[in-house]
Amino acid sequence: MAHCEQLPTAASTVDTVLTRMRALDTTLPPRDGVAVFNRVYLTVTEAVDRHIDGGRFPDARSAIALDVRFAERYLAAVDALENGRRPPACWRPLFQFRRHPGVRPLQFALSGINAHIGHDLALAVVDACRTLGCEPVDLEDEFDRVGELLVSLEERVREELMPGPDLLQIADPLTHLLGSWSLERARDATWAAARALWALRRLPDVAGEFTERLDAAVGFAGRMLLTPLPD
Repeated sequence: MAHCEQLPTAASTVDTVLTRMRALDTTLPPRDGVAVFNRVYLTVTEAVDRHIDGGRFPDARSAIALDVRFAERYLAAVDALENGRRPPACWRPLFQFRRHPGVRPLQFALSGINAHIGHDLALAVVDACRTLGCEPVDLEDEFDRVGELLVSLEERVREELMPGPDLLQIADPLTHLLGSWSLERARDATWAAARALWALRRLPDVAGEFTERLDAAVGFAGRMLLTPLPD
């Protein structure tokens, strides 16, 4: 794989996004839907940071750039909400339903993962390519390794947040609802979307329409994942 141009100042930026996520973790109520997702994503980002420090990415600078641009998309959505601006459509369901008593923690977590993978990651690949002066194919190894971490984490999240056998009335519809969404399929679609957006970078009107439709479609899926369930 041809590697991207290295950024001399990229190494310090992972700490910046980690600091912001940790601050959110301390300020949000534990049951808040954004807090549930933030804890999941903080775990992912810490794992990526450990993998980078451990030399498990073939191109650490590219991995850092992708990780940071990815996190910045989520943090920008949170900032938009806090500052009275309209966040991307993919994040609106989570922000709107974050305190709904009929939505389970697992739903909050997966709705956030859906927004972040389905929409933000595609744009983050393009952001990182522009920052690094490279092509999406140059980030494919880093993309795949981050994706592997996300898949393993999603499995753990499902195990930890799925209601136990004493709550089968909840678990039955929850299992049915969440079985309709797959992180691996979402990740594959995201890579295709990132490549398409890169190919469209010199056609801003078309790229903008593509991004808007992607945002809306991911938001629709997120809203379905947050369907309130009976007690």
